[in-house]
Amino acid sequence: MSSTLQIRADADIIEARRSCKAICIELGFSALDCVKVCTVVSELARNIQLYAGGGTLVLSALHRPRRGIEVVATDHGPGIRDIEQVLRGHHKSTTGMGRGLAGSKIIMDEFDISTKPGSGTRVCARKYVDHDR
Repeated sequence: MSSTLQIRADADIIEARRSCKAICIELGFSALDCVKVCTVVSELARNIQLYAGGGTLVLSALHRPRRGIEVVATDHGPGIRDIEQVLRGHHKSTTGMGRGLAGSKIIMDEFDISTKPGSGTRVCARKYVDHDR
């Protein structure tokens, strides 16, 4: 199961959460982990909408070598100037607390971000079903 979603409006963020929840339930995530992953999806989708004006979110169920979910968020926005500061949670955004990406990195089991000012941002994050460890 996978979903590719274009993110431009609030309704797209709601659809991303719904799709994420469906995949998490199918994979057997605990209720708490499902909420955590949906929170990350909301954060990534909101960042795409607010800072890039649009982009793509791909949610994929993983079955091998471990069960889990992969979230790939891609935009062609302005990029992130100081990604290290943002990931340390020391950045104060103009629209929020500035902890979204740092918190997302903590929640997910794998988190990779590539960004370049003027060239957009791509985040690939994975969370695995706990009892598969």
